[in-house]
Amino acid sequence: MDILTTSQAARFLGTSRQHVVNLCEAGRLDHVTVGTHRRIPRLALDSFLLDPRSPGPRRREQLLSLWLHHAVAGHLVRDPERVLERARRNLGKLSRLHPAARPYLEAWRNAIDEGPNAVLALLTSPKPQAIELRQNSPFAGVLSEAERRRVIAAVRTHAGGAAGT
Repeated sequence: MDILTTSQAARFLGTSRQHVVNLCEAGRLDHVTVGTHRRIPRLALDSFLLDPRSPGPRRREQLLSLWLHHAVAGHLVRDPERVLERARRNLGKLSRLHPAARPYLEAWRNAIDEGPNAVLALLTSPKPQAIELRQNSPFAGVLSEAERRRVIAAVRTHAGGAAGT
């Protein structure tokens, strides 16, 4: 999971850092506090962009995650070696940074070792295990920022009603 500073989140949203702080303090943007600093999970920003009026229920986050991972799946079928290599590198970093996530990361490692078909199944499955695994995804960096924004816009446009349920 990507974690951003308030300044990074502000650049991502196109707002001031103080506006991000205000959103956090008002409970409109999910964040964690590290010492005296606020850190914003990337998924919280995606949810905020999906529905700026609220940080959104977990269900909305899951829908957005599913659509983002479908986009990753598109890259995987076009260039499996590149996508799986990036995921392997990310797994190494995530394992060091987030020891509590190791069981999820190990499940991803096993799927990657099985090959693209096993990974595609997890990227696109509506099953609870796949939903949980996608919350600890090693596919950061597969989608460009522009692609991420297009997926977010597509979810807003085409899954708006479902995203609010």
